[in-house]
Amino acid sequence: MLSGLQLENVGVSFETTRALEDVNLHLAQGEAVALVGLSGAGKTTLLHTCNAMVSPSTGRVLINGQDLSKLSAKALKIARMNIGFIHQDLSLVPNLRVIQNVVSGRLGRRSLFGGARDLLFPADDVTERVYDILTSVGIAEKIYERTDHLSGGQQQRVAIARALFQEPQFLLADEPISSVDPVRAEATIALLKTLCAERNITLLMSLHNLKLATTFFPRLVALRDGRIVFDKATDTVLPAELEAIFDLTESSPVSEEVSDFEDRLGGRFG
Repeated sequence: MLSGLQLENVGVSFETTRALEDVNLHLAQGEAVALVGLSGAGKTTLLHTCNAMVSPSTGRVLINGQDLSKLSAKALKIARMNIGFIHQDLSLVPNLRVIQNVVSGRLGRRSLFGGARDLLFPADDVTERVYDILTSVGIAEKIYERTDHLSGGQQQRVAIARALFQEPQFLLADEPISSVDPVRAEATIALLKTLCAERNITLLMSLHNLKLATTFFPRLVALRDGRIVFDKATDTVLPAELEAIFDLTESSPVSEEVSDFEDRLGGRFG
């Protein structure tokens, strides 16, 4: 059985909407992979399926050989703590301080009392760990500021710090640079890749921006209408293959339905 994150023949359907179909994907430890495709291709659904926010209608998802559908509620909670997630809308609590938002990344590993104590009265060692992570993302001086007082780029770094504080084995990022300018988008992707490489974290990031995907990621997984069209080393992908992925004239009618669903999915879990 392969280690890492694995999807085997995964299909996801919602009533009459087919979001994913026959998806096979394996992410080895420490890989950095970009997930590309049109809006509605199934990227968000695939990411949510990877961390069990969505259960596959067919097939299975495995973490280090463990089938998530066969785990007890407690074991599934533990497995999901190994999977960090950066949402497109960042999902920060605006009226909390930066340290509280970052600490929330590990609440799943704590008891109710321990989690509440970390949020309200973090111990010195917790504060030091948060400070160290904020230092790594370049905003250590913002540790006690309210999150809604930060710029968009700084909030983005808080979301990254929160995911890293979780100490995940895998990090899933759903269009994390969609709301920032191109220069900051490049800096954010470069930072995420560096931090994940230093920690041997597997990174899977969905992107609309093909230039960023091909510049920063050695492997591309392309989705169209819920199916993987290709899964290749970036330097082996042909221009015609990329054109086919982003050719709107060939898009199937189901794409609009899936796009609408993914918008609702992001809101539901954001």
